[in-house]
Amino acid sequence: MTVHEKHRTIGYNPEGRRCAEGYVWYPDLPEWGPPSDCVFTVIKHQELVIGTTSHHPPIDPRLLATVIINKQRFIAHLGQLAQGLGVDVQSLDAVTSVSDLDGDYIVDASGCPSLIRKNLGLHAGRAAKSYQQTLEHANVFAADTVRFYFKSSLGYFWIFPRDTTKREINLGIGVLDSSYGGPKELLSAFKQELDIQGEVNYVTGGLIPVGLQKPLRHDNILFVGDAGVGTFPFSGEGTPRAILSGVIAARCIVAEKPQQYPRLITREFLMWDVIGKTLLSTGRALRRIGADANDLYLHYVFRFILLPALL
Repeated sequence: MTVHEKHRTIGYNPEGRRCAEGYVWYPDLPEWGPPSDCVFTVIKHQELVIGTTSHHPPIDPRLLATVIINKQRFIAHLGQLAQGLGVDVQSLDAVTSVSDLDGDYIVDASGCPSLIRKNLGLHAGRAAKSYQQTLEHANVFAADTVRFYFKSSLGYFWIFPRDTTKREINLGIGVLDSSYGGPKELLSAFKQELDIQGEVNYVTGGLIPVGLQKPLRHDNILFVGDAGVGTFPFSGEGTPRAILSGVIAARCIVAEKPQQYPRLITREFLMWDVIGKTLLSTGRALRRIGADANDLYLHYVFRFILLPALL
C-alpha cells in the first residue's frame, strides 16, 4: 500500500487544524482513542446558546469520550501507525491527476474539495465555509467546556479550549449561506459582540463537506473522509466519521468486495444524514420568516431531537 502525501510530513499541514479539533469516540473502543500526547484537554461540559437561551446537555464519559486533540499530531500518529504496518508513505508527492495513480484499488482521502472527484467530473456535494482563529491568553478560556452559538445566519460559532498552558482557544464559524456575509467578517462581528479578546497566533479555514458526498465509489476508487462521508450535517463533526469510513473501506478491500462499500457506508450514516439535512433545509426556510422563528425552531430541535439522542 502506498500513501501519496503532498506535504513534507504527514499531518503537519494547514488543513490539519481547519476545524475546532474536538474528538469524540466510544470508550468501549479504546483503539479509537488518541494517545495522551495528542490530547490537550478532556471536555466535561458543553453549552449551546440559541438566541439568549443557553442549554447544557450532559456529557456521559461512560458513553462518549470527548477531548480536544492536537489534530496535526494525531494525524501524524495515525501515519506512524500505518508505516509500522508496512505502508509506504511518499512525502512531497502531490497527486495532480487520477492518471498519476496506479493500483488494484484507490482510496481517495484528499479532503474537500476532492481532487479526484474534480478530475473525474463527479458531483462535489454540498459544502459549508469555515474560518477559524486560534487565540492565546483568551478572556473566554474554559479548560473543560466547549461552546456553540447558533445564529440565524445558517451556521454557528464555536469556542473550544486548546492549550491550557497558554489559555488558548479555537474560535471559529461554519456557515452555509454567504448572503449574510463572509465567514471572516461574521467572526469579527461575533468577537465584538461577546468582547472576545486574545492574541491571534493561527488562522485557517476552508470548505466543510455537508453529509454524504455521493457517489461513494467510482470503479476501483473508494471515497473516504471529507471526500466521501463528509461531516454530520447539523454539527459539522467529521473526524470520527472519517476514521470509520477508512476502516470500512479497508475491510471491503481486504475482502476484495469494494462494491459493498457504498451500501455499508449508507447503512452507517444515512439516517443521521437525512435528519441533519432536513433540519438544515427547514431552518433555511424559517429564516425567511425571521430570526425569532429560526431560534424557536432550533430550541425545538435541541429539546426534542438532539437531546434525546444524546441521552
